[in-house]
Amino acid sequence: MNFGRVVAAALAATVWDAIYGFCVYGVLIAPEFAKYPNVYRSNEAGMAFLPMMFAGIFVAMVVATMIYVKGYEGGSGVAEGARFGFLLAVFVVCTFVGVNYATLNINKKITGMLAVAAFFEWLVAGIVIGLVYKSGAAAAGRRAAV
Repeated sequence: MNFGRVVAAALAATVWDAIYGFCVYGVLIAPEFAKYPNVYRSNEAGMAFLPMMFAGIFVAMVVATMIYVKGYEGGSGVAEGARFGFLLAVFVVCTFVGVNYATLNINKKITGMLAVAAFFEWLVAGIVIGLVYKSGAAAAGRRAAV
């Protein structure tokens, strides 16, 4: 396992997640979050927690990348990342979204929105991890061949 490539892939996935999160959770789903002020913070109130959120996402992406590396089967970065991202997306939707629906006072509409959003978030995060980690491996192979 190349830790430099792990960090690079995790950083790329964190950037992807930040952009996606702002667009989807911060803009598209924000009106639904606003219907639950006792459950979700407003965008303004949540700003104070962004450093902790991004640190947590980065650590999660490092761990996800390390799991990806351990399960890598030698295919293309896109294919391996999509396979990994799909499995991770199903895991996240079933644990995070399913548990939140059962424990938080939210309705089926926001639960469905969160399930779709989380699925695509983690599917693409897996693809980003696969592309960046694999491209790093290909570059290392080219350097070794020179």
